[in-house]
Amino acid sequence: MATFLYRIGRFSYQRRWLVVGIWAFILVALGASAATMSGKMSNDFSIPGTEAQQAIDDLSERFPQANAGGATARIVFGAPEGKTVADPAVQAAIAQVVQGASKAPEVARVMDPFTAKAISPDGKYAFAQVSYTVQGQELTDADREALFETAQSARDAGLAVEFGGDALRAGPETGIVEVLGVVVAALVLVITLGSLIAAGLPLLTALAGVGVGVAGMLLVANVADINANSLILALMLGVAVGIDYALFIVSRYRHDALIRKDGAEAAGRAVGTAGSAVVFAGLTVIIALAALTVVGIPMLGSMGLSAAGAVAVAVLVALTLLPALLGIAGRRVTTSKLFGRKAVDPEANTGPVRMGERWARLVVKLRWPVLILALAGLGVVAIPAADLRLGLPDDGMAALDTTQRKAYDMLSAGFGPGFNAPLTLVVDTNGKDAQQAMGQVGQAVQSIKDVVYVSPLGVSPDGGTALLAVIPSHGPNDVATADLVHAIRAQAGQIKAGTGADIAVTGPTALNIDISQTLDDAMVPYLLIVVGLAFLLLMLVFRSILVPLKATLGFLLSVAATFGAVVAVFQWGWLSEVFGVHETGPIMSMLPVLLIGILFGLAMDYQVFLVTRMREEFVHGEPAQAAVISGFRHGARVVTAAAIIMVSVFGGFVFSGEPLIQSIGFALAFGVFVDAFIVRMTLVPAVMSLLNRAAWWLPRWLDRLMPNVDVEGEKLALAEDEALPVREPEPAGASR
Repeated sequence: MATFLYRIGRFSYQRRWLVVGIWAFILVALGASAATMSGKMSNDFSIPGTEAQQAIDDLSERFPQANAGGATARIVFGAPEGKTVADPAVQAAIAQVVQGASKAPEVARVMDPFTAKAISPDGKYAFAQVSYTVQGQELTDADREALFETAQSARDAGLAVEFGGDALRAGPETGIVEVLGVVVAALVLVITLGSLIAAGLPLLTALAGVGVGVAGMLLVANVADINANSLILALMLGVAVGIDYALFIVSRYRHDALIRKDGAEAAGRAVGTAGSAVVFAGLTVIIALAALTVVGIPMLGSMGLSAAGAVAVAVLVALTLLPALLGIAGRRVTTSKLFGRKAVDPEANTGPVRMGERWARLVVKLRWPVLILALAGLGVVAIPAADLRLGLPDDGMAALDTTQRKAYDMLSAGFGPGFNAPLTLVVDTNGKDAQQAMGQVGQAVQSIKDVVYVSPLGVSPDGGTALLAVIPSHGPNDVATADLVHAIRAQAGQIKAGTGADIAVTGPTALNIDISQTLDDAMVPYLLIVVGLAFLLLMLVFRSILVPLKATLGFLLSVAATFGAVVAVFQWGWLSEVFGVHETGPIMSMLPVLLIGILFGLAMDYQVFLVTRMREEFVHGEPAQAAVISGFRHGARVVTAAAIIMVSVFGGFVFSGEPLIQSIGFALAFGVFVDAFIVRMTLVPAVMSLLNRAAWWLPRWLDRLMPNVDVEGEKLALAEDEALPVREPEPAGASR
């Protein structure tokens, strides 16, 4: 591996303009194509194989007029003070809004509240249900604005009119706050490397990689379903890992260039050694992200594959474009000055003892107290995770001043919380009279606990399918609502025996419940795949059993602490104003599996970056204890800078208006902080010191079976004349 990458790095450095030209062509070609032929992103939450999704698919064939897969909105009316919605003037105002809404773009139909009897018991509130012909992500801002404008006449008449529903949820967008994370990353690079030229290269390569990755995603969207959140996640990860990978190689290049005084040789060796770590670090991230496809939710699969593609591009850019740019920059990478301070080798073992080495010596000296204190601290932070509740965002979690939240509160006040969690009951009449079947099924379902009432929604033209609205007594994210869905499904057999009709429960609320259940069922196999494959990969890298095991256990500690922090902020409301959390509530049901996948890959990044240097020093002859300190000294500054960069980039997304992106940004920023500074830079040297030589133990039979990927560059060190081509790798199974 090191030999192969050495040649790539040396070639890219020597043929710098050719390599830069190829990447420039790829970027321009993909960018131009994406600008003219980009496909549409989706916000689809479909989950094939579940009852709710199957019912929606069946309705699309048997009862297309129901627009089961289309977006929905609710227009909620509040009567003026001292009046009710039964007042003739109020009725006339509501009728005018309903008529106007039925003519809005993409609207299929509007259910009049008086015809549907959607009037609150006290007569103060009413609502009209709006059904669209397209999904929410296909609606434009102009379409939504046209719906909002229909309310003006009723408001002029003194009514309170607010809007809710999934039709109002626009796709996620990025803004200036997210860009600030990149600005912070740039400052960290300048401070770490002490050179504007050296600091600019990781930023340039990261942006180039993200440009290629995002343009590719936009083109793929023409032939595949790409979720809108995939673009944000790919951007988030692409920038973060792109900067980190380039920083690691640039730092190693500066170290070798100052020693060897030969740019091409330094670039080859930097890519051969640090680049090997980048390859395996990238592979762990890609494995963790690509494994999201096993969860069974297309949205997560789309996000995982898109982000994995962005990471793969970042690795390729770091291995090829970066050494080419190092060749163009030349000696300015190591000799430029900033504010009168000469740029020095961040890895050099000269001058006063650096803070990283002092920290490593302290941790090694006090390894037991440090180990106990770090574990206790992580345990305390993880305590709130025991109260973790999962759900999906609804209008009740929107900001108090939004029309969605006002509509949600008006419905809850007038009708009860269950009106914000309607269930759709699909009745297959099996040849019976539709009206009779609806009545019998409705009566049977009405008797189930926590059902407020059941009302008809419509019958298909052929009379074979009927729809009923079931209103529960609790809100959409309440455990009792999920229990009600399961109870109705459990009694489907009894209902068919008594009525002759088949039933299925669907609708947004049931769909969200099925998503949560699917995620719960997929968690164990997902963990087995991710941890199992990554464990094998780390065994190849470190040629050890205990080091990968330690890395995995450390990751579990990081995840537990991160879940605790997420619950404290997003569910309990601690520091919610600081992080821009409008309303507390259940944690996004997709966050745990998504966080585990992404954070596992990123945690292994720091594990590989830090411990490969320890192994390199050990393989090259240092005693195990000294190798821990020496490897930490070389890698600490780079890992610290890389962690700060990732925290900054992810932290910028905490202030996104999209709940999923906001929670992912916070969880990743906090998780990276804990994993980098507590687990990798504190627990790792302490545990490695305790293990001593046993850390690198591997059974001989397994050592013979495993290929020698030579991440630490041992084959490069065997070359006697560094100016000559590197020797061929030793045969598999040769003694080390």
